[in-house]
Amino acid sequence: MTLLEVLVALAVLALAGLAAIKSTGEQVSNLSHLEKKQFAAWVAENQLVKLRLQNVWPQERWHEGQSLMAETTWHWRWRGVATTDAQLRALEIEVSLDDRHTAPLSTLRSYQVKS
Repeated sequence: MTLLEVLVALAVLALAGLAAIKSTGEQVSNLSHLEKKQFAAWVAENQLVKLRLQNVWPQERWHEGQSLMAETTWHWRWRGVATTDAQLRALEIEVSLDDRHTAPLSTLRSYQVKS
């Protein structure tokens, strides 16, 4: 094996190593976003459970609040959405990190039957 062949082989291995490092870096940065989305989904589910336990008939306007989970303040809001059946109403819950709700991390939709 000549010196030129060895240098070419090392260059190929170096490029493969750089590609692997870049891919790993992207996965690590995506992990933080996925973690935030998962916590936001749990906050939305918690709000849904609270509303179900209180047996609240969802009004067609936004109700806002905040919760603390994982040392982070989560801003949530929910509203009822009319359906074709007057005895059934959709319940929409949004969770975001800011109180303006410009880009919700989680949106949950469920349905409530009027009792």
